[in-house]
Amino acid sequence: MNHGSATDIFTSPEAVAERFAACRYIADEPLATAVFLAVRLGKPLLIEGMPGVGKTEAAKAVAEILGRDLIRLQCYEGVDAQHALYEWNYQRQLLAIRQAEHGETDIYDDRFLIERPLLRSLRNPERTVLLVDEVDRSDHEFEALLLEYLSDFQISIPERGTVIAHEPPIVILTSNRTRELAEALRRRCVYHWIAYPDASREAAIIAARAPGVAEATATAVARAVSAIRARPLAKPPGISESVEWANAATVLEKGGSPWPEAFRRAIGVLIKDEEDLALMRKELPRIVEEALA
Repeated sequence: MNHGSATDIFTSPEAVAERFAACRYIADEPLATAVFLAVRLGKPLLIEGMPGVGKTEAAKAVAEILGRDLIRLQCYEGVDAQHALYEWNYQRQLLAIRQAEHGETDIYDDRFLIERPLLRSLRNPERTVLLVDEVDRSDHEFEALLLEYLSDFQISIPERGTVIAHEPPIVILTSNRTRELAEALRRRCVYHWIAYPDASREAAIIAARAPGVAEATATAVARAVSAIRARPLAKPPGISESVEWANAATVLEKGGSPWPEAFRRAIGVLIKDEEDLALMRKELPRIVEEALA
């Protein structure tokens, strides 16, 4: 585990890529550069891309590299300040008032404050990485709530005042682009789009994530998945599904199934939509044969 400052560890985009590789995450030059600039400039990093391309895993890798805890705020429709910022423990406040009887008690003391992810990251910026995951699933009101935090890395608590981070926390936001994010939010971030990798890089990712898979199998899976994604699928497979497919086919092959058959039988770990499965059952044999050639 590393415990130096982020700027001491992320000294260049090349150093970022090397650190990612040590965590079994194959980061290309644009992603490594985006992470480097976000850290050096003290700005949030907004990563967009299709589901399954490695956005959340990138945030996990950053936390692992820096030896920090990952604070994850999973967004959803209706997420609000109580889930993202803080809330007061009303039951403990009432109990304290009753116990105080006629005396006075500060019901807005720290012991009554429940920290949520954004507040926790401000109070411990040197020990945490904040992941605001799938921010596009939230609504515009939540985006507005984020703006003060992302602009000045501070939160206003009416009963306590303003909490300001003594150094900018590392913040990574992800989006599947199910809706367009507000320009005000985008302007506050370093931006990066993660596309599906080409076959050679995906083969390297599979090899890193599934060491029990032979190099030839990783290459064949990467080629096949690239061809499968080119089909009109409702839910194209992500990189994690590619790794699972390689692992599953290897298990079946070791159990006695020949390679083309092993890939066919393991298709349920790659394709997870009924209509997509129906489409791929017709085309899979030819795709696999070409990938294995």
